[in-house]
Amino acid sequence: MIRVLIADDDALVRLGLADLLEGDDGIDVVAQAADGQHAVELATAHHVDVALVDVRMPRMDGITATARLRALPHPPKVITLTTFDLDEYVYDALGAGADGFLLKDTDPAEILRAVHLVAAGSAMLHPRAARRLIDRYHQVHSPQASAARSRLQGLTPRERDVLALLAQGETNADIAVRLRMRESTVKAHVSRILTALDVTNRVQAALLARDAGLDRPADGTR
Repeated sequence: MIRVLIADDDALVRLGLADLLEGDDGIDVVAQAADGQHAVELATAHHVDVALVDVRMPRMDGITATARLRALPHPPKVITLTTFDLDEYVYDALGAGADGFLLKDTDPAEILRAVHLVAAGSAMLHPRAARRLIDRYHQVHSPQASAARSRLQGLTPRERDVLALLAQGETNADIAVRLRMRESTVKAHVSRILTALDVTNRVQAALLARDAGLDRPADGTR
């Protein structure tokens, strides 16, 4: 069962999300918050697997709340919610540790899919904005390409293949098919990549890969 926290200052949005999520037998909405500070307090008091966090909220905004949530002893995965696919605050949210973001007009089935994917360790970016978001973040916020390439030097050739596909937004299952590997092996590679690159999630690893200019690998094994 995936335990979810919803943080949004709009009561109708919270109600709609709660109704949607609770209709999934694999999801349990354990807490709801109207601002970021309350979200952090509730995540501290409850075991939360995934937090859906609005960007713009009173008392503590979603960006600050994301950083605080990710800094907890048992941090939940975070999906940032926003109205605009190029909202400048989303870039900062990803830097704060969010595992992805969704637009509030995302199809309900995709919201459910996102919760399941993120809970399983994947990232989820709204398809309409994913490419522009990564490109914009790359242009404005990334470290120098040389520094990024230096951080990738500790990866094995196979880990670089996995990272290149991860940077394209592929799931573990997709990568397993593309590289003809077991999904469990892909998960092990991803875990090693995150540790080696000293990043907290797949989105940050993907951004670093793009900073380094990592090309998409060819299909199949080496």
